[in-house]
Amino acid sequence: MSDRPGLRERKKAKTRALIQKEALRLFREQGYAATTVEQIAEAAEVAPSTVFRYFATKEDLVLVDQFPPFIEALQSAPAHLKPVPAVRAAMRVILAGQTAEEFAESMEREKLMFTVPELWAASLDNISGVVRTMHEQLAAREGRPADDPELRNVTGAIVGVLMAVWLDLVKDPALDASVELDKALAHLEAGLPL
Repeated sequence: MSDRPGLRERKKAKTRALIQKEALRLFREQGYAATTVEQIAEAAEVAPSTVFRYFATKEDLVLVDQFPPFIEALQSAPAHLKPVPAVRAAMRVILAGQTAEEFAESMEREKLMFTVPELWAASLDNISGVVRTMHEQLAAREGRPADDPELRNVTGAIVGVLMAVWLDLVKDPALDASVELDKALAHLEAGLPL
């Protein structure tokens, strides 16, 4: 039996990707606030109701949950690795698995999230969910309770370092994400020496 999705699922995935691609293009060309769902639908050659079938809100066109692949990579990291090296290993896997086009689209979404106030507000709930999930995964890896304050601190430090690098990447897309993220996590792993 094949793990390949059926024709219907593949068509739905293509439609979803096309809608999002056209939305990002229009946001880039016209600005987020000036772009309507109707314009996105027209560009993707679908009805506005189809856009809402795939994306409940306009914000959801940008706020894509790419966290599950990271969690899978974190769970696959060698068990002997402590939290920071495990996150470094997971980040390497995720970044190595992205095509140049996927990475560019990801950076475009990140830039929108950090620069459009409505998207920043909408992303806060997503970010807190990411922090909570990462904390739970790291607690499970370490065999510690989810409410362990030391592990909370480690998770917070990891998230802070990752956010600082993402902000730099949004400002300067010429930076190499895999190099910058790895250097930042290596610095954290070393105890943040100055």
